[in-house]
This record gives sequence, C-alpha cells and structure tokens, in this order.
Amino acid sequence: MVLAGASLWGISGTVAQVLFQQKGFQTGWLVSVRLLFSGVLLLSLAALRKQEGSIWRVWKDARDRSSILIFGLIGLLGVQYTYFAAVETGNATTATLLQFLGPAFITLYLALRLGKVPQKKDLFALVLAMIGTFLLVTNGSLDGLTVSGMAVFWGLASAVTAAFYTLYPDRLIDRWGSTITVGWGMLVGGVGLSLISPPWNLHGQSWSVYTGLLVLFVILFGTLIAFYLYLDSLRFISPAEVGILGSAEPLSAAVMSVLWLNHSLGLYEMIGGLFIIATVCILSVKADVKERVFSVPGGKTG
Repeated sequence: MVLAGASLWGISGTVAQVLFQQKGFQTGWLVSVRLLFSGVLLLSLAALRKQEGSIWRVWKDARDRSSILIFGLIGLLGVQYTYFAAVETGNATTATLLQFLGPAFITLYLALRLGKVPQKKDLFALVLAMIGTFLLVTNGSLDGLTVSGMAVFWGLASAVTAAFYTLYPDRLIDRWGSTITVGWGMLVGGVGLSLISPPWNLHGQSWSVYTGLLVLFVILFGTLIAFYLYLDSLRFISPAEVGILGSAEPLSAAVMSVLWLNHSLGLYEMIGGLFIIATVCILSVKADVKERVFSVPGGKTG
C-alpha cells in the first residue's frame, strides 16, 4: 500500500510536468484545483466515517482555528506550490528528489531547537544529503547547473515547507486525526490560492479529453488514493518502514520521466539521487520524534 501510494505521488509529478510544459497549465491553477477538490473529498471521507458532523468541531476552538489556517496557508499550500513550481521550472525527478531533503531539514531544525549536536549517524546523513544535492543539480560539474536556478530554489523551498508541514500539525493530528486535519488544510490552502489563481481562469490551457484525464489523475490518484493508501499502510507496518518505502516516490518519478518524457539522468545525477534517498532511509530508522515525522501521510506531494 505504501509503495503504491508513494509511486502515485511520484507519477503525479510527471503528469504535472506534461501539463505545465506541453499543455499550457500554470502552477497556481493546478495547485488551487488540486487542493480544493482533494480537501472536499478528504472531508467527505471523514464525514462518512464519523457520521457525527465532527469535521466542523475543529473550528469551535480559537487555537485550533488559527492552527488550521497556518497549516493550510503556509504548510499545505506552501509545500504544494513550491513542489509544483519546481516541476514547472525544472522536471519532476529533480523536484521530487529535492523535496525528499525534508527529513534532513527536520533533523537540523530539531538539533537547533534542542541545542544539541546531531549524532554521528545524523551528521553522516546530512553530509550525504549535501553531497547528493550537489551531484543532483550539477551532475558532478562545477561549470553550472543541470536545471535552472529557479528549479533548485523552488525544490529546496519545497523541502523546507515539507519539513514545516510535517512538524507543525502534530497537536492537530493528535486531536482530530490526519484525515480531518489534512482535509481542512487542503481546503483552506485551496481557497487562499484561489484568490490569486482562480480555478475558473482557464486562459492559455490546452483542454482535451487527454488533458482532462491528466488533471483528474493528479487530483484523484495523485492525491486522494495515494493519501489513503499511505495512511492505511500504517495499520500494518511501522512509521520507520513507511518512511523507507516512501522512497518509491522519487524512483517512480524518475522511471516515468525516462519512459514517458525521454528524460535521462546523468551518472552523477543518479548517484546524487541515491544519496538523497539513502539520507531518508538513515534518518527514518530513528525512533521517537522521527516516528511521528514519518507517520504524517502525504508529507511530500500528497
């Protein structure tokens, strides 16, 4: 289940690349539509499960209201927009791998907040992440970047926002559960972005049955189904195992880019990507705080 969910996230990034670079779609439009529809679908799912109208109770407490707004507008909207902006200005493989640096930023943040020097294993993982990032964006050459500077900026920004998205809603998830928290976060983020990129503005987009199916895939398979599979897998395996198996996301993005878009990675780019994935695997086997980190579903593109 987690392999399928993570793979769908990776594939949806490649689908988005086609929409951006071949069909005239813009990041803001796709993100606002995805957040709005996914938020409504997740809250509907939560309502069917609870059958008590509990999805509305989150708004009765002032602290919960402000937390949902921050989570939706900064966390969820931030991680979604920066990731898809990295795809639009670069490619799905690089964007997904750069966002996969989120756990490294989490480790740095926790070390600074707690005033502790990271353990040797954490330091090794962080060095591995830095080397992997360098190889990924330069292909081992000091002459320049293999992707645009904006793609690197948005990719690193998506890793930072993914770290925030993962750590911030801890109290909300304990109180209301992942489905309600992420559902409202998506809806809030979608409404906020709609003020700037309204879903009804279709200017410049090349619509057909084919593009309609691609958009539907991003919303349905790349969000709702992926989220459900990823979340439900926690009934059977540990959060650490989920974190490691989540490496299927960048791998599926890379495979789809090669098979569908004829995008090829250089040797050093592949090594860099593997270093970043290894970083996540090393960090995810830690217990305590890391178990909460990797128990939050859809922390990357979901």
